[in-house]
Amino acid sequence: MSEYQLHRPIQRVAAIDLGTNSFHAVIVDIYPDGSFYTIDKLKEMVLLAEKGFNNKLSSHAMKRAVDALKKIKTLSEHQGAEQILAFATSAIREAENGGELIQRVIDEVGIKITAIPGRVEAELIGMAVQHGVQLSDKPALIMDIGGGSVEYILANKKSLLYLSSKKLGVARMTSQFVHHDPITPSEILKLQDHYRDQLVDVAQAFATHRAVKLIGSSGTMENIALMISHRLKSSPSLSLNELKFTAKQFFEFYDDVIGMDHKQRSKIEGLDEKRIDLLPAGLVLVQYVLKTFGIKDVKISAQALREGIILRYIKQELKDLKEIDFVEDPRRKSVMELVHKCDWHELHSRHVSKLSMQIFDFLREDLSLTDNDRELLEYAAYMHDIGYYISHRKHHKHALYIIRNADLRGFSENEIEIMANVARYHRRSTPKQRHPTYKQLDKNTRSKVQKLSAILRIADGLDRSHYQNVRSMELESGKDAITIRVNTEADPQLEIWGALRKNALFEEVTGKKLIINSGN
Repeated sequence: MSEYQLHRPIQRVAAIDLGTNSFHAVIVDIYPDGSFYTIDKLKEMVLLAEKGFNNKLSSHAMKRAVDALKKIKTLSEHQGAEQILAFATSAIREAENGGELIQRVIDEVGIKITAIPGRVEAELIGMAVQHGVQLSDKPALIMDIGGGSVEYILANKKSLLYLSSKKLGVARMTSQFVHHDPITPSEILKLQDHYRDQLVDVAQAFATHRAVKLIGSSGTMENIALMISHRLKSSPSLSLNELKFTAKQFFEFYDDVIGMDHKQRSKIEGLDEKRIDLLPAGLVLVQYVLKTFGIKDVKISAQALREGIILRYIKQELKDLKEIDFVEDPRRKSVMELVHKCDWHELHSRHVSKLSMQIFDFLREDLSLTDNDRELLEYAAYMHDIGYYISHRKHHKHALYIIRNADLRGFSENEIEIMANVARYHRRSTPKQRHPTYKQLDKNTRSKVQKLSAILRIADGLDRSHYQNVRSMELESGKDAITIRVNTEADPQLEIWGALRKNALFEEVTGKKLIINSGN
């Protein structure tokens, strides 16, 4: 490879952090050596939890979210981004109608959102800070204060030593504890008590990996740093990255500001107007952490989740996925070649296949299914999302076309039709006589497609986040209902919603009501 080729970007990618308060987008060029260069950025305030964390996003909040993503999509297309990576955090992850927002964004904007659990968010933030800030061999405590959650990471320049995500975000804490303006001493005490209760394990990890420095990332920490800089007449002109202040300087700032009301805070130089009401809860948290852990120095990382998304993409997606392990079975080898060619969503597809197999095995006898049916369902699960290779919209129909025209080896024509139709019906419409490719199948094959796609629809819904949140599940069959009890890593609402919204075909083929609940 020539020097010119090494210094020529191979891909332009946009990454979006869909936070509780704001959506942050970054557009970067990726180079062959794994480095990236930022082309453009955009931040849109959306305030998803403007009315508090009541497990439901308001219609106004959802509209703001959709409108913000339309702007980001327009910018990304204008800048020539070939891929848009959108990761959602706690506000969308926890909301009962978070899945509805994700579906609206697919339909109205054409962006696929991945809802990640807090541990993964912490890991990506840790990767970003390691990449963007000068760390040493000694541990540092990283604190990323968002609207819904706060991520805590203990890391040095080589390793992520501890990862945690706590539901302590400033929008959540303000809604829960701050009911007066200015904040009252009793509210401050209640906040401090809550922080103490929630941060026990963080304190234990800190005692094991004693950090000498606090590194803050994201809006609240950046805003605090900027206000202190203005106060010291040393505001940065280029970047907040590596901006430093001492605990002493923070405590002086805290003492002067914590007693202010909204009008007084609004006059503080450097404070984002959308954060005026959220500032007190954030100040109490930073004050508590600095005092409790005895940290003397703070610095800011301008890199956070969105850069972590890029780094993860480079690590996982741009490595050579085209190499296929030697597989003797021509059927499996043929399927694996196709999914790699179509840049499949490997982790999601393998997980959906695993869940499908468990549901299949549970229902095999009742639905009179065979070993061959099981194999075809496994491959259909692998291939169900390959239509994304053509377009996000109608990707289920694109999958049907690709599978039918891919010259898959070792399969009969009827088997290919079954896999193609099962993949096609993993979402949206259930099998209908008016659909030409389904109508042409014989009666027995149509029955197989119905049964297998019913299973795939539920399995796919149970990974609605595309982040393998369902760690295990147990199935039980009663006289009138089948119950699936899911054990998840993070909040299960999105997965339960994702599966239950596709329950009609499952209930039709089993003749029983589907119940899904959390076993956590």
